[in-house]
Amino acid sequence: MDRYWLWVGARLIVAAVIVGWAVSALMPGSGEKEFQKTLDAMKQVHSFRVAFAGSPGANLHNEFLWEIDCDRDLAHFQQRIVQKATDPPLETNRDEVHAGGRDYERKPDGSWTQGQYVTSGSARQFCTNLAQGDDSNVLPQIATMIHRGIIQKGDKKTVNGVRCREWLVTMKGGYRGLEHDTVCIGLDDHLPYELTVDWENSRTSYSDYNNSIRFDLPEAAVQPASATGSN
Repeated sequence: MDRYWLWVGARLIVAAVIVGWAVSALMPGSGEKEFQKTLDAMKQVHSFRVAFAGSPGANLHNEFLWEIDCDRDLAHFQQRIVQKATDPPLETNRDEVHAGGRDYERKPDGSWTQGQYVTSGSARQFCTNLAQGDDSNVLPQIATMIHRGIIQKGDKKTVNGVRCREWLVTMKGGYRGLEHDTVCIGLDDHLPYELTVDWENSRTSYSDYNNSIRFDLPEAAVQPASATGSN
């Protein structure tokens, strides 16, 4: 009889361990919970600045700058691409702004012209995605990382004067089939302040959340904005 109860007790212990494993696999871990806080915090963002630099290949270097103001529907985009395969290297620059419901592109002489092939898009497009908890393609793809990524806790560090914790994220993607990212999330506000992506050899910094951003706007865009009282 004693052996019988020992056998029952052992089976119950094994069953409890299996159930525990199953629950831990189904329940979100600390990484997913922290990223959900980030997703919620990003819904409250109304302005921000993004600076990207990456070299996905030995002969290619990219730099991007985004400045977004949701309340005024202002979006500024700068791009610099250097192709080093030629001698001298080929450099391409773009400077675009979306303001007053229209797109403008800066010409080499510094003046603005109404854009025909503008890639920036309107601020409201990005801000609507943020408010809905969807990926905006400007801030880190937190929603995708929650659903597809393996998230591991890293060390604390300082980015642009802000204390944040680094999280290591592994997802399917990139040239090698797996993409290894790091995201540094603010300790106090849960907002992202830095993103690195291994296959792009890139670093992106995020700043000026909900701060007033000064835009260099075309004269044609200032008048409509002033008339509506949104500038």
